[in-house]
Amino acid sequence: MENKVNLYGASGHSKVIADILLSNNVLIEKIIDDNPKIETILGIKVYKNTNSDFDENSNWIISIGNNKVRKMLSAKLNLCFSTAIHKNAVISNYSTLDEGTVVMAGAIINPDVKVGKHCIINTNAVIEHDCVLEDFVHISPNASLAGGVTIGEGSHVGIGATIIQGVSVGKWVTIGAGTVILKDVPNFVTIVGNPGRIIKNTQENE
Repeated sequence: MENKVNLYGASGHSKVIADILLSNNVLIEKIIDDNPKIETILGIKVYKNTNSDFDENSNWIISIGNNKVRKMLSAKLNLCFSTAIHKNAVISNYSTLDEGTVVMAGAIINPDVKVGKHCIINTNAVIEHDCVLEDFVHISPNASLAGGVTIGEGSHVGIGATIIQGVSVGKWVTIGAGTVILKDVPNFVTIVGNPGRIIKNTQENE
């Protein structure tokens, strides 16, 4: 983690990231938002984005929960991106986290896990050994991935969901809260229930 970080996005999600950074004695230089609805986050002033606020020599985190927005902004902005890892998260020295990724309190990431760019590993999520998470994935609080699971780009695993070992989840998938995934999931679907069943197919082409 860098000593100084800027945040793009002012919301509840950015509040959690700010708390992680501050608890690790990281200075938050500024928080900007395109349409700020609040004036401060944890005592830090929120500024309206003027498109001149981006210092390419500074470190940034896109503190926005929407996976598609994080992808769009990361492609648009030529910035150095940092990570934020809560000091109470447990991360194996044999796993890797790419730039822009944030890991919340109580999360566990076991050996030989690969986490892509701008991912969110939320509170008390469990990522078991040999999992692969592609870019812009969000693993919600208390979700559990057994060993060898693959999650495709931009997919969102809902709160309390469970994915058994060796399953492959496609890209831009939404897995509902509490869903149990027992078999592979194709791209661009919404899946809910126990066992999981597809209820929507967006057929998007990201």
